[in-house]
Amino acid sequence: MSTEERSLNFIEQIIEEDLSNGLSPDKLRFRFPPEPNGYLHVGHASAICLNFGLGLDYKAPVNLRFDDTNPAKEEQEYVDAIKKDIEWLGYEWAEERYASDYFQQMYEWAVEFIKKDKAYVDSQSSEEMAKQKGTPTQPGTDSPYRKRSVEENLDLFEKMKNGEFPEGTHVLRAKIDMASTNMLMRDPLMYRILHKHHHRTGNQWCIYPMYDWAHGESDYLEQISHSLCTLEFLPHRELYDWFLDQVYDNGKVRPKQREFARRNLSHTVVSKRKLLQLVQENHVTGWDDPRMSTISGMRRRGYTPGSLRNFADTIGIAKRNNLIDVSLLEFCVREDLNKTAPRVMAVLDP
Repeated sequence: MSTEERSLNFIEQIIEEDLSNGLSPDKLRFRFPPEPNGYLHVGHASAICLNFGLGLDYKAPVNLRFDDTNPAKEEQEYVDAIKKDIEWLGYEWAEERYASDYFQQMYEWAVEFIKKDKAYVDSQSSEEMAKQKGTPTQPGTDSPYRKRSVEENLDLFEKMKNGEFPEGTHVLRAKIDMASTNMLMRDPLMYRILHKHHHRTGNQWCIYPMYDWAHGESDYLEQISHSLCTLEFLPHRELYDWFLDQVYDNGKVRPKQREFARRNLSHTVVSKRKLLQLVQENHVTGWDDPRMSTISGMRRRGYTPGSLRNFADTIGIAKRNNLIDVSLLEFCVREDLNKTAPRVMAVLDP
């Protein structure tokens, strides 16, 4: 990769170091993994440009993978809108994948976890489990179901899969360390029961994998070399690696999670929850209302793909969260329109 025009950002430095340590360039693979529970907003543009930009720079494939593990909030409408936005920005993905493509494999792995006494079915309420979690300075306490036999766990997990229990009665937890200083390592949930219709799998499943379980294993199955996340997932990296340790085959690429900071935009709402509220309460005409910070809304407002790509390139990526003034975004669109907008002169009163 050429460094003549600009210096490498810290993600590129990590990739270059991995290449110098023996990673073959043809093993590089990236992904953009949105959850289809809303439209993409301007904050997602940076992550899109980062992953697809790395793919272009290193001539590596970039997958579009939908993290569709929560059927209660996900819809096909959002899948279609996300694909349209990425194409509008000028990027092409190598493969279109879904976490639901791997539900069967993840289930089989979970069964192996149980057989190896690395997972167990917990029958407590979420409130009871929260009380046992402990605090950052105090260890948690073991669940009374942590010592269930392998046979009982296998039987209960199969019944969970077969839909024999109502929601909230059982969960599958990884058996790690309730005294870990990282609270995410204190027997995290792997599966919960959800009797919801899934937009792709229909009613085939009534247990769904939790994000931390599905995320890394999906990366592994797709042989993603560098899994790039925002900074709030830094504490999750230890769990990401632990799950990979249980299934990793030495002959394959081991995904590496690395984190970058969010770039928040001043005077701009980018929370999906708040954007959804605006839509549901009819404060706007829809997700693509020109007043919305969604990519589709900005498209209707007159923003160009080039202006958003230039904005993402200008602000770059960093390890520390930062607030970007919206005037920089406006400058980028003016710069782009100044080069492409037609100028027309007319004599109104000859």
